[in-house]
Amino acid sequence: MAKKWMMAAACLGLMAALAGGCGGGDKKDTKAAGGDGKVYELKIGTSQTEQALITRNYQKLADELNKRSKGRLKVTVYPAGQLGSDEDMLEQGIQGANVAVNTDASRMGQYVKDFSILMMGYFADNYDECYKVTQTKTFKSWLDKLDKEHGVKVLSSAYYDGPRSFFTNKPINSPADLKGQRIRTIGQAVTTKSVAAMGATPVSMSWGEVYNGIQSKAIDGCEVQNTSAYPSKTFEVAKYMTKTEHFQLMQGLICGSKWFNTLPADLQKLLVETADEIGRETAKDVIKEANADEEKMVKAGLKVSVPTDLDAFKKSVDPVYDELGYTKLRAELYKEIGKTK
Repeated sequence: MAKKWMMAAACLGLMAALAGGCGGGDKKDTKAAGGDGKVYELKIGTSQTEQALITRNYQKLADELNKRSKGRLKVTVYPAGQLGSDEDMLEQGIQGANVAVNTDASRMGQYVKDFSILMMGYFADNYDECYKVTQTKTFKSWLDKLDKEHGVKVLSSAYYDGPRSFFTNKPINSPADLKGQRIRTIGQAVTTKSVAAMGATPVSMSWGEVYNGIQSKAIDGCEVQNTSAYPSKTFEVAKYMTKTEHFQLMQGLICGSKWFNTLPADLQKLLVETADEIGRETAKDVIKEANADEEKMVKAGLKVSVPTDLDAFKKSVDPVYDELGYTKLRAELYKEIGKTK
């Protein structure tokens, strides 16, 4: 009997040794792959609805990162302001929280002023020109300053939500037609001053209040991109769209440098490269969807026109470049990307 127990114990010991050997091999492989078994979580927040294109593409980004990192990155998307306002999330990120948020150039301009030029009236004619700017040495120097001096890491500057135009209840053919019109715009100096230069009275209010604001005549209209105008049903309360396309809404996905710097180097590289890849794809999708949204709004009764005096709109914002100190910078960036005015 004792002999049987001894044989059983020996077998168990051999099994344990084999199991230990297998376990040690797995641990070694994980370490060799650059992993320490730790899972890094990132929460991507946006004020856009779950159905919005930008939200859907952030979900695509999350899925790709979860897959490509083999679970080492756990990325979750929180739409409709679930994590708070964009400003709140940005501040949380700067303090070290594991959050990322989509934002526009004017908000980044609060930290490094030069970013805001991307949101100036008629700075660029289309997405491709804007993207070229993000690849310049000048732009990359802003990214470096934002990171080192303000603790904000830009994961990608490739995101885009389309050109913005005026939605009103009267035809707009020239800046003179905007006189006295209270138009909701983004509450930053570059946008409010540009809208004012084009003849309107700029009004800052949250996007969620715009539909009721126009309906109640608290405001006369807004300037917005198609990918927001259609899902928000702005066309129900503003019957005219004037295709001025005065702002090109470039966006970036940003997080706090503190959290980003906790990631292993391979995950940092993966996060930046994948965010930029999906950002480029998103821009292409936005351009297609913006055109499709316009067609849907026209079918619903929206009257769309291009102003007869578009050059007057473009010339009207030139003094704002002088006022805000962007005239020289505009010329330098145009030279870098090979653009003539």
